[in-house]
Amino acid sequence: MDAARAPAVVAVGKGYAEGPAAEERFADLERAERGEVADTSPDRQAVYGSTDDDPDRHFLGWLDEVDPDELFASGEAWGLTVVRRRET
Repeated sequence: MDAARAPAVVAVGKGYAEGPAAEERFADLERAERGEVADTSPDRQAVYGSTDDDPDRHFLGWLDEVDPDELFASGEAWGLTVVRRRET
């Protein structure tokens, strides 16, 4: 292939540097410039499931405070999931 027919140089994205992570970082910088404080409370692992009292999925407790395996084995709760959420 001669130089006249060589492919043009195309800009390629930087992956994470141009996606949602970069957008969130820029938003953090803008909030800091305005003097706003970002929420820095850590996420915790929350246990959700169903019980006889409330068959709809609901918050049962924090993973470091309740044992989902024990809740299920005892029959106290079922349909258990563990999700990350901010403590409020």
